[in-house]
Amino acid sequence: MSVILRPGADDLRLIGFYLGRVLLGLGLVMLVPTGVAVAAGEWNSASAFVVGASLCVIIGAASDAKLATRRSLTWAHGMVITALAWVIGAIFAGIPMYLSGRFDSPLDALFEGMSALTTTGMSVIHDLDHTPLSEDLYRHLLQFVGGQGIVIVVLSLFAAGGARIASLYTSEAREERILPNFIRAARFILLVAGTFLVLGTAALFVALLVAGFEPGRAFYHAINLFFASFDTGGFSVMQSSMMYYHSLSVEIVVMVLMIAGTISFGLHFALWRGNPRELLRHLESRTLAATSLVFLVVLCFGLLYAGTYSDLESMFRKGLFTLVSAVTSTGHQVNVGDTYLTDWGVMAPAAIVGAMAIGGMASSTAGGIKAMRVGLAIKTLFHDIRRILLPESAVQVTTYHAGGRRRILRDETSRAATTVLLLFIVTYLIGAMAALAYGEHDITQTLFEAVSVGSNIGISIGVVSPEMPNGLMGIYIVMMWLGRLEFVAVFALLGYLVSLARGRAKA
Repeated sequence: MSVILRPGADDLRLIGFYLGRVLLGLGLVMLVPTGVAVAAGEWNSASAFVVGASLCVIIGAASDAKLATRRSLTWAHGMVITALAWVIGAIFAGIPMYLSGRFDSPLDALFEGMSALTTTGMSVIHDLDHTPLSEDLYRHLLQFVGGQGIVIVVLSLFAAGGARIASLYTSEAREERILPNFIRAARFILLVAGTFLVLGTAALFVALLVAGFEPGRAFYHAINLFFASFDTGGFSVMQSSMMYYHSLSVEIVVMVLMIAGTISFGLHFALWRGNPRELLRHLESRTLAATSLVFLVVLCFGLLYAGTYSDLESMFRKGLFTLVSAVTSTGHQVNVGDTYLTDWGVMAPAAIVGAMAIGGMASSTAGGIKAMRVGLAIKTLFHDIRRILLPESAVQVTTYHAGGRRRILRDETSRAATTVLLLFIVTYLIGAMAALAYGEHDITQTLFEAVSVGSNIGISIGVVSPEMPNGLMGIYIVMMWLGRLEFVAVFALLGYLVSLARGRAKA
């Protein structure tokens, strides 16, 4: 990255230009629910979307015209743009939500917007069961945009060349290089998502028809369920989440989509090219499979010990679905939130918390610490143990498989993985202590909720609600932002702001 004595007008111009592109893209997204609202005669919703889309398009078009530049992006620019894009995107995404009248305050609408874009799935909306079709579609569509990445969606629509925007791609927690050209990589991600959109929606449509839904309602629920499942967002069409459907076939399709969403796009590319062995050899898929199996054993044992369910089929069905929902960071629920406290004992909820903390794979739509970092931490632990046991003269090399090849575990890789892992843990603890300070919930509840929010999961035990304190809501908004960007872009933004204020050199 270039050295900046103090970010100047050209730097701010460049940042403003790309943020304008993000707003322009978000405005175009709002046109979809606008059309649905007009077709359905939901005029209040339509006016809210028109206002939101107009603001985004006007500001975006103005910045595109006034701030256009051919200057190349540096690493710092990319990180700052990405960190700001998610905040500004959530703010503007919340405008139609607030105007709809279903949220108590602009802060509530901001929370919902951030939850949607970060694919967290926590909601503070009022009267979800009677939400207009267009507004519900909008909430779920935002998960699709956030799942692929706001910047990636915009790049695919507007960018002209890969060299200038490589830092934007990598700064959005897309560390794995799928294709040499970043624009082609971004478009491949949308190709995968589009393919699953068609297949997943069709499968859900059939499953819902079998479950007794009318064709119109079946399609409406199918498209929203797809967005919530593949993009691991977890928003619900109905307040009762997956319990509303009472269908094993729907749950099976949803689990398949959740698993597909948590697989990294690099592994999707390998599968796309007919290389299934990569899935079996990759450190991340092995780590995720091993940790999930351990959590499943602990979960089943805990449910048996607590006597929660009267038969093994119910226990396995509800337990497995909840675990998959947690591991993939989706947040779909087949249990009432209080059940985890009142009926599940101690071991089963602990397994869910562990699964939520780890989350899915890097460079996917999933959240959490990521299985890659956990796998690297485990590799580092065994590397250090062997180094202690071996003679000092012994040369020790630890390797792992990722990105289609064998890699050497280097100190900087281990430090980076461990640092982010610790930052997630600290974030969980801060969130839990902040909620505990309000005195309305105990440490078990606040820790469960903090892990769910910080990992962008969305399984709620009841702490998140429209009545939650504004201060806690603000903390949770920051936690969702940090978790989705995995800290690096946010820290780069803070460093950039300090550099801007003090004029010190920043590398």
